[in-house]
Amino acid sequence: MAKYVFGVDIGGTTVKIGLFSVEGELLDKWEITTRTDEGGKYILGDIAESVKDKMAEKLINMEDVAGIGMGVPGPVKEDGTVLRCVNLGWGIFNAAEELEKIIGLPVKAGNDANMAALGEMWQGGGKGYKDIVMVTLGTGVGGGIILGGKMLSGVNGAGGEIGHMQVNNDETEVCGCGRKGCLEQYTSATGIVRSANIALNNTDKPSSLRNVQYVSAKEVFDAAKNGDELAVSLVENHGKCLGKALSNIACVVDPEVFVIGGGVSKAGDIIIKTTEKYFQENAFHACKKTKFTLATLGNDAGMYGGACAILNN
Repeated sequence: MAKYVFGVDIGGTTVKIGLFSVEGELLDKWEITTRTDEGGKYILGDIAESVKDKMAEKLINMEDVAGIGMGVPGPVKEDGTVLRCVNLGWGIFNAAEELEKIIGLPVKAGNDANMAALGEMWQGGGKGYKDIVMVTLGTGVGGGIILGGKMLSGVNGAGGEIGHMQVNNDETEVCGCGRKGCLEQYTSATGIVRSANIALNNTDKPSSLRNVQYVSAKEVFDAAKNGDELAVSLVENHGKCLGKALSNIACVVDPEVFVIGGGVSKAGDIIIKTTEKYFQENAFHACKKTKFTLATLGNDAGMYGGACAILNN
């Protein structure tokens, strides 16, 4: 019986690797540099070498390891085929099979946001639930959908890309994906700052945000908590946009819980309260009881999800 499992979260600058017990305890974690040169051809070899080094250090035998679960920043099909990862320089190839060949252990690959959702279901904010939608509010907006304890990858690995739902037909600025009016343009950290700058430029309302040299999403939420009228309206608009979008998602997947994570979620309960309020206003009656909670694993969620993907396989 295997005692250990590895969870790997590949980012554009570093690869986070965790050694877990099969019960879900994080025993050790470390990072290596993501070598994206020459089309990212060294990344999987570097991961294999690092895992082998750790096994040697901890005196772990191959038969004691259940496998390696790996989160990738891009679309990944159910079978582990990566469909282009711009940040890594990867084209289309089966990353799971490739790493299996190098290291001789079972490998499961998935989109990093889906892996983070799986991690939160296993040991984080979604623990105790099997049907969750995780929303990651960071520089962009990501999502992960877990139904019956399994990741919903979709045919093209784009399941859970909720940041690119169109929520505004009248938007004139282009989203990073090349389209206009995506959820990401309003509810990401970048989107909040953009909305704040538009509001500050188009209104004479007094606001403590006018005294800040570079407005950040944190500044907006902090000002709202202190009762700043302009900031409060920005936070309300954020909750309205997100709550309405999640009410539409609930009509499709009907989760038990929405887990809100990413850097913006550090604002805490204020996000849950405003989002839930507008979700309730817009939700289909059968979905109104859906719970909202904050993610708890932070940057480790992807590693946890990788480990869980192997154990759930």
